[in-house]
Amino acid sequence: MHDPAAIPVMIIDDEPHLRITAGQTLELAGYAPAPYSGAEEALAALAPDFPGVVVSDIRMPGMDGMALLREVRQRDPDLPVILITGHGDISTAVEAMREGAWDFLEKPFAAERLVEVVRRGVEKRRLSLENRALKAELEAQQSALGPRLVGRTPAIQRLAAMVQRISQVDADVLLYGETGAGKDLVARAIHERSQRASHPFVAINCGAVPESTIESELFGHEKGAFTGAVERRIGKFEHASGGTVFLDEIESMPLSLQVKLLRVLQERSVERLGANVPIPLDIRVIAATKVDLKAAAEAGEFREDLYYRLNVVTLPIPPLRERREDIPLLFQHFAVVAANRSGLEAPSLDAAGISALLAHDWPGNVRELRNLAERYVLLGAAFDYRLEALLEGAESEAGELPLPQQVELFEKSLIDQALARHRGRVTEVAEGLGLPRKTLYDKLKKYGLKAEDYRQSAAP
Repeated sequence: MHDPAAIPVMIIDDEPHLRITAGQTLELAGYAPAPYSGAEEALAALAPDFPGVVVSDIRMPGMDGMALLREVRQRDPDLPVILITGHGDISTAVEAMREGAWDFLEKPFAAERLVEVVRRGVEKRRLSLENRALKAELEAQQSALGPRLVGRTPAIQRLAAMVQRISQVDADVLLYGETGAGKDLVARAIHERSQRASHPFVAINCGAVPESTIESELFGHEKGAFTGAVERRIGKFEHASGGTVFLDEIESMPLSLQVKLLRVLQERSVERLGANVPIPLDIRVIAATKVDLKAAAEAGEFREDLYYRLNVVTLPIPPLRERREDIPLLFQHFAVVAANRSGLEAPSLDAAGISALLAHDWPGNVRELRNLAERYVLLGAAFDYRLEALLEGAESEAGELPLPQQVELFEKSLIDQALARHRGRVTEVAEGLGLPRKTLYDKLKKYGLKAEDYRQSAAP
């Protein structure tokens, strides 16, 4: 049953008996009927982001249902309008659907038909409003200073605080984390929050550049420096002057080149191949690795002096499995990004979807989650793919967690999602979850969740 205080349904008809009958039917189904005798009166009461649906007769004195539909569509094209047509008036129904009506009811209609059409309209409206809020949040994030590290767990909050602090100083940084954990995003976040933000951010994957050309790629060369050098080339370091060089997979850099990189870092100058004149560099270097560089240095696989030169400030990036509570929020974030880019609607997470996400071990970390969200947006709209199906067969270690811990993690995620969806409004959260307010407050205290945090995050 729906909470009648949460889902209002406007019933607009000049016939009192229809308003009364439809209202009683919807009230019994758990909705909150709001009857109006005319379209003008209803429009005056229609607030922005109205959470329910509109049910209106077409033939009424004054403004009729079609004119009402056009006005509502102009105000909010996502608000479902259900029109009531006369018996056999097929042409009017076709015109209503063409004008953008959500559905129509033909007189006389059964109570079950009214409830079913309203139920589908309410679900569509809920998804539309959720997506609208998520898109607004996404736009706010995009206009904020630098990429946002999405998450509410202590691990990601500590990382965000360190990124903010480090970005204000000009020291070189070493990022350490598993493949797909988000090292590139952290590097960009540091750069775009720093005083170097208006200058280039040059990313180099040391494991992807052929060993035969990597020196030229990094340091540049003069014309005639070697066979095939038909013109001068400016290297990545020189090009990044004033900005940041991001050396990803630094552990893959050949040992012979590590000596030259060390000299560049110490002297802050570079010599192009085939030249003898050092070129001063004004750069910050952010290196990233997925291996323990100290252990690699001890094994002779990485230069020890370079390791200590890079290890001025080291930031560990937590793997996704160590911040599982952020997974539903991250998934929805990536889904909104994908939906915005593709023009599709971002799917809302249900309980089964949250459970499937939390049960997976995410060996590919944030990158794997982002790819899944994009596939779900693209495939789900056409084929109704389920997250459980997309994750089927993937290995998971979450099942090894004690059952009480799995249940608590799932419950906390559901409450977290509800708080975000209702912008921290506790009454609406309690109604949406079907919990007494006292029980909800107890659970908020248990899980360390504060409603005001969600209200603050929604503020412009």
